Amino acid sequence: MESSASKQAPRRVDPALELQSDPQELLPRRRPTQERSRRKFDALLAASRELLVDVGFESFTCEEVAARADVPIGTLYQFFANKYVIVCELNRQDLVGVQHELAQFNGEVPSLDWLRFLNAFVDHMAGLWMSDPSRREVWLAMQSTPSTRATGAIHEKAFAEQVSRMLAPLTPQTTRERRTMMAEVLVHVVYSMLNFSVQDDQSHADAVAELKRLMVAYLLVAEKESRTTTTTG
Repeated sequence: MESSASKQAPRRVDPALELQSDPQELLPRRRPTQERSRRKFDALLAASRELLVDVGFESFTCEEVAARADVPIGTLYQFFANKYVIVCELNRQDLVGVQHELAQFNGEVPSLDWLRFLNAFVDHMAGLWMSDPSRREVWLAMQSTPSTRATGAIHEKAFAEQVSRMLAPLTPQTTRERRTMMAEVLVHVVYSMLNFSVQDDQSHADAVAELKRLMVAYLLVAEKESRTTTTTG
């Protein structure tokens, strides 16, 4: 006779952990529209940041998030299917914040002094990474599964679209497709280097200085190529 254990249904694998041929973006089940629900939603995200910094993503649980936020676990699951969705929402939150910050600088980009703008904005972002350790923890957590990585790529692409538009005055003769690729490269390099800069035993100032060198060299070449195209076209 078969044992009772052998008759049990196989344990269902979390979809976020499955190797998928076409990973889907992980999204909250719903986002709040009323003030009371919004406060609970925000409290859950704030508690998630604290927990990530305290214990890391491997030991991160939805139960502990709900307890820290003083929100019933059932309410958490009304918004988030699992911890992977939570961390994706934190990542989206971080990128939207940076997009808003970048929009504040946008008026300076068409000016001839774009190197000063770049220097100032990289310093600003580096300051965010130094003052908020949860940013690196969120970024690391986003590397944990195919679906979180796919979601992170979607978030980065949306940010890169904004950067691509800002590159237009610097590279007026560059094709839109090439400019989009340049923007995606820049966003990926910047995020990778900023997270590298706050690793243990890493000189933050030195890493940020190297990031600036990389970006300046890359954009100077792009500007020169675009100007050459204008001259010879």
